[in-house]
Amino acid sequence: MTSHPAPSGMHPREFVAFVAAVMAVNAFGVDLMLPALADIGHDLAISAANHRQWIITVYMVGFGAGQLVYGPLADRYGRRPVLIVTLAGFVAASILAASSASFGALLGARLLQGLMSASTRVLAVAIVRDGSSGRQMARTMSVAQMIFFLVPILAPSLGQLLLAFGPWRFIFYVLGAFAAFVLAWTLMRVPETLPPSRRVPISLTALRASYHLTLTNRYSIGYSVAASLTFGGIIAFVSLSQQIFVDEFGAGDRFTLLFALCACAMGAASFLNSRLVERLGTRLITQTALLILIALSIAHVAVIAAGWETLWSYVFFQALSMTCIGLCGANFGAMAMEPVGHIAGTASSVQGFISSIGAVIVGSAIGQSYAGTTTPLAIGYLCIGLAVLAIVWVVEGGQLFRARMS
Repeated sequence: MTSHPAPSGMHPREFVAFVAAVMAVNAFGVDLMLPALADIGHDLAISAANHRQWIITVYMVGFGAGQLVYGPLADRYGRRPVLIVTLAGFVAASILAASSASFGALLGARLLQGLMSASTRVLAVAIVRDGSSGRQMARTMSVAQMIFFLVPILAPSLGQLLLAFGPWRFIFYVLGAFAAFVLAWTLMRVPETLPPSRRVPISLTALRASYHLTLTNRYSIGYSVAASLTFGGIIAFVSLSQQIFVDEFGAGDRFTLLFALCACAMGAASFLNSRLVERLGTRLITQTALLILIALSIAHVAVIAAGWETLWSYVFFQALSMTCIGLCGANFGAMAMEPVGHIAGTASSVQGFISSIGAVIVGSAIGQSYAGTTTPLAIGYLCIGLAVLAIVWVVEGGQLFRARMS
């Protein structure tokens, strides 16, 4: 098994841990306040339960839009200065969120948090791509994501614990403190990974050429759209989790545990992927996972239609579905980046924008369809699986499994 290429002065394990920590800033930004959504709704007079989902959705809109900016900046000025400035901005946005006096003010602060955290996605991918590619990049990202997926497992429980010591606003102060920790780590330990000789001046001509390549290469655009659809399934689950577990199934006392079970499935999938991807290839793993996701979704829809849905049947199908999505995530990202690695910063921006905004649209469509049953989520996952499989079929020239298994 090959090691993870790391920047000069960093041990490979520290490098993977750092990449995971950078990614975790965004994950905490999404998941830490889930147990507090009801308290926020009550305190800020949010009348409709589905409107609480906007606390997650608006953040993701900022997260998607901001990525278009950071790639060109990172390709021009390097990864490190962009990461330093945006982490500091995230700290400031967290303080604004904690002091919000209205729902509108909170949404504005959440949008700013998303805009700042967008750099974490772009730069995590670009920093890893600076030193590796292909299966090796997929393996490094899988190990980082395995650590990163511990955040959704722990975040709701941590959020619940924080609520025992203070109001929901305390959660946002903790978010800012974690971002400050990653900022300090960056300042003290992380060197620049993009040498001056590979930096690209910011110009309309260069941006147009980079955007054109990223958007016209069928692997880049195809697997970016595929990633957006599967990511949309995650957004839908996260947005609906509090309503489904607490309101529909009355499992408020077990919410954090049940949420962790589903999130743990994604972590296990990333660990499995990190062990298998260099042996089996990204295409074999993702195509198999998609077929399983489709079969699971059909079975889940049938269970709901028959009136057999229970809390535990939902957890069963959701955990297995998240496992399939977990097997797709890092691999789709690595496959999308393969042909555009020489413009990794800008390409990561464009691909991240596509995957994030697409995920918001998909996740919101599923989430806002919620009417007290798990039917929209099950049907949504089925549509996601079928659509992504069709995209993969087109990208791979009309072949599945017989395609180049890389």
